[in-house]
Amino acid sequence: MILFPAIDLKDGECVRLKLGEMSEATVYNADPAAQAKAFEDAGFEWLHVVDLNGAFAGESRNGAAVEAILRATKNPVQLGGGIRSLAQIEAWLDKGLARVILGTVAVRDPALVREACEKFPGRIAVGIDARGGKVAVEGWAETSDLSATELARRFEGAGVAAIVYTDIDRDGVLAGINWDATIALADAVSIPVIASGGLASMADIERMTRPDAAKLEGAISGRALYDGRIDPKEALKVLREARA
Repeated sequence: MILFPAIDLKDGECVRLKLGEMSEATVYNADPAAQAKAFEDAGFEWLHVVDLNGAFAGESRNGAAVEAILRATKNPVQLGGGIRSLAQIEAWLDKGLARVILGTVAVRDPALVREACEKFPGRIAVGIDARGGKVAVEGWAETSDLSATELARRFEGAGVAAIVYTDIDRDGVLAGINWDATIALADAVSIPVIASGGLASMADIERMTRPDAAKLEGAISGRALYDGRIDPKEALKVLREARA
């Protein structure tokens, strides 16, 4: 079970949004590379990065910050936000990303996701962001008619490394992970699922260790880490002991 610390990038800075609203951004660190190194020093083994500007623009907008992060940490990094073509995927993987997360393009062009999985096995994840159970795209600005489960099932057998499932209604408001919906999604597909959106306290960390959550690859934490609601050492100790 992996706890992924999150770095969300807006205008080159490390921020957290509230309910996915770009106008509701709180800056936590003006130096994302330093934040990445701090997470590594705290004992985290992975890093989750989102280019928020890129998610809205449909192309990379925080490339310099991402490259600085890659230079600053030895941890594997997964990146989502604005990656919409095979050329962009290949360019980012060549720069040293461990995994690329495809969101909007998974809805708009599922064939591209399958092609990318075939070309880069084990290095393509699908980001499924849901509002009221329906998949949202274009930086969460648009909601589709697809359910999260319907979208996930489209990629069964395609070689997707993981699904990052975000409940937008809980993102950045510390309401707790939507465990019921996340575990139901994990039950519906064979692809590993990563929980995202709302991780609020050590109660969520403890919840990650229950038997029904064992099928998850892990969970992403942002605001709770930045605000000090979760102590990294304590959280990682709980998860480590649960694995033993």
